[in-house]
Amino acid sequence: MANTKKRCRHCKAFALVEVGVTVPLGFYCSKEHALEHQQAKAIASVSKIRAKATQLAKKNIKARKQALKSLGELHKEAQPEFNKYIRLRDKGKPCISCQRHHTGQIHAGHYRSVGAAAELRYNENNVHAQCAPCNNHLSGNAIDYRINLINKIGIKAVEELEGPQEPRRYRRDDIIAIKAKYKAKAKELTVKLEGAA
Repeated sequence: MANTKKRCRHCKAFALVEVGVTVPLGFYCSKEHALEHQQAKAIASVSKIRAKATQLAKKNIKARKQALKSLGELHKEAQPEFNKYIRLRDKGKPCISCQRHHTGQIHAGHYRSVGAAAELRYNENNVHAQCAPCNNHLSGNAIDYRINLINKIGIKAVEELEGPQEPRRYRRDDIIAIKAKYKAKAKELTVKLEGAA
């Protein structure tokens, strides 16, 4: 057993067992290294606890801010996620109204506007890729939109969109769930499109 050496947990150097200090947490080449190592561990532990507390505080603040948002603010967060999904879904397809392939800005154009039928705001059959000129300058180019929408989803589905709709009151949880749903669907579709390219 004479001249047996062990590695110090603190400095990683080898030292004779007879000279070093063995404690329940391991072997150290000196008392000073044993103390320094324990102090370093204690400081790291305190830092970890502080970081966790800061993280929880930030999470709490974020949750409180979310709880203070109005329904309008929540819609402003959910609508872009839904629109992004629609643009990805219809990527490479022509404008629903004019049937041209545009290199400019593509919108997620509503067949029945949010003002006319708020309950269809997040209905995938009601929203399709549309060029900016048709959506902005031609007020949606509704006649051509309808003709091409019939070709795309069928007359029965179009008549369901045009028919009476059950009023829908979006609750906070509904809008938050819609945002999360379409964020996930857009992410999944992005991965799928990148894999195909």
